[in-house]
Amino acid sequence: MKKKSGFTIIELAVVIVFATLLVVLFFIQKANTEAMHRDEQRKEAINAMYYALEEGFFIENGYYPEEISEENLKVMDPQLFTDPYGINLGKDGSTYSYEPANCDNGKCKEYTLRAKLEKEDEYVKKNRETK
Repeated sequence: MKKKSGFTIIELAVVIVFATLLVVLFFIQKANTEAMHRDEQRKEAINAMYYALEEGFFIENGYYPEEISEENLKVMDPQLFTDPYGINLGKDGSTYSYEPANCDNGKCKEYTLRAKLEKEDEYVKKNRETK
């Protein structure tokens, strides 16, 4: 009997299934890693806004603004007002939000900063306790 060299259909099918699984796992992991990176960008932006409000705006003015923007938080990199999808803070669809509270004539005593994250619960920073 002459022996033929080569792969059987079953061997080829097993290799193709295995390779397909590896490719699928690679793309799932890549998507998860990219989402975690975007979440870290959001946290960094919220922390920058928080420190700009606390260490900059509040110390200078003694209150918090009714809205935050590049104009009143000049110490902050303006690009941080834009979320990873390119939507600015305060616009519909933004993953960032600034919620002032206890305001009188544009001067607020409290605020909450939020970022909607993809892989974790919402990231929230509130004003420091004032006396």
